[in-house]
Amino acid sequence: MSYAVVESGGKQYVAREGQTLEVDRLPIEVGKAVEFDRVLLVVDGSDVRIGTPVVQGMKVHATVAEHPKGDKVIVYRYIPKERFRKKRGHRQMYTRVMVESIGEPSGRPRPAPEPKAPATPKKVASKPKPAAPAAKKAVAAKPKPKAAPKKK
Repeated sequence: MSYAVVESGGKQYVAREGQTLEVDRLPIEVGKAVEFDRVLLVVDGSDVRIGTPVVQGMKVHATVAEHPKGDKVIVYRYIPKERFRKKRGHRQMYTRVMVESIGEPSGRPRPAPEPKAPATPKKVASKPKPAAPAAKKAVAAKPKPKAAPKKK
């Protein structure tokens, strides 16, 4: 399974091909293409490429699907015994994008890695087992001294 970690709006998201991703609102119309060029990590099976800070020449291609609003968050402030109440709501704006491909900047997806041939097991000469360690002598625990009786 291949995926990439991209940065958008100061936040990091995991992008997988064929899945949707909700990022902070982007000023792009619905149906238009968008490229994320700040790719921090790319994983394709056992091939892992980590950026320092970004992976050079790697982009994630996506299409804007819609611009939904998030759930309403209520912020309520009050000061007890002061008759101070303040209620406020907020709905965050998002952009939902469909990840098309994770690939090179030319727009073509990266070629799939060639499958590795299974390694043939090598015959290893058996080593002689080491001798068992000598048994340790049991040491008797010292008895604890009794406390002196308390005076009244």
